[in-house]
Amino acid sequence: MFKYIIKRILISILILLGVSFVLYALLRCMPTDFVEQKILNLYQAGATTSDEFIKQMYKTYGLDGSIIEGYFRWLGSALHLDFGKSFINQRPVLSEIFDKNRMGTSFFVAAVATVFEFLIAIPLGVTAATHQYSIRDYVITILVLIGISLPSFFFGQVLKDLFANKLGWFPVSGMKTAGITYANAWEAFIDYARHMFIPILTVVILSIGARMRMTRTNMLEVLNSDYIRTARAKGLSENRVIYKHAFRNTMIPLVTSLAGLIPSLFSGAMITETVFDLEGIGKYALNAMTQGDIPVIMTYNMFLAALSVMGILLSDLMYAVVDPRVKLA
Repeated sequence: MFKYIIKRILISILILLGVSFVLYALLRCMPTDFVEQKILNLYQAGATTSDEFIKQMYKTYGLDGSIIEGYFRWLGSALHLDFGKSFINQRPVLSEIFDKNRMGTSFFVAAVATVFEFLIAIPLGVTAATHQYSIRDYVITILVLIGISLPSFFFGQVLKDLFANKLGWFPVSGMKTAGITYANAWEAFIDYARHMFIPILTVVILSIGARMRMTRTNMLEVLNSDYIRTARAKGLSENRVIYKHAFRNTMIPLVTSLAGLIPSLFSGAMITETVFDLEGIGKYALNAMTQGDIPVIMTYNMFLAALSVMGILLSDLMYAVVDPRVKLA
């Protein structure tokens, strides 16, 4: 197993290098860059610029050379753990990306939503599979497909209008009530939770579809297995057959998929955070993308790429642990 892990780590390094080059090349090929947008703002403000000033601007932001030259400059700095400064506010990129408030908000939303996603999706998938082609199965499938099909920006606005604007149960947006002083930490947490409720509900409803369909498909496959027919032939109760024998094997793909959730816990829900005005890492990354902030975008995406590679490796190892039939060799 040690040799397998070392081999996968070496392959992962090559993958990350390839991802970093493709990502940097795509960013440099965008129709507009940060310097062009800044010069356009100067023109709109009535200022004049010379060619020498524009060239100096490109040199200042490291965009004066070719894509190959710019990439190797970035790579050389990254190998020394220097990811540069944000074009927008000139702060170190690492402190911007790993800001505890920004990252903490995204992690809280994603973690809580993931827990509820599994708690809801797995029972729905099991009951849909055990009542295949029944009214219950059709109703669950239709509702799940509706959830999958709805765009997050549209569904988030619908929930905001219903629970915040019309019913007034929860705040419309933001992360805390403006101008309020908390008597203790519990009041601060309650206010924070009220602001997070609708965003988390949005993420949960839009996420359970894929997990439910995976559970239903795996459960149907297991229920048609020979050992399930044998268990039924021995006279075991249906609940014992489903929840003791079938469900354990149904959980194998679900358990291994947990490792793939690692990047989503830190990536942030870009659209949802924007709709509800949450200061999370997703909203920050989206803003950096629209303004062409290359250092921030590169660091953010490479961080997610590293988490994805690590998640895939953990998923493979976890699969071998939960399923004795799988051998790493």
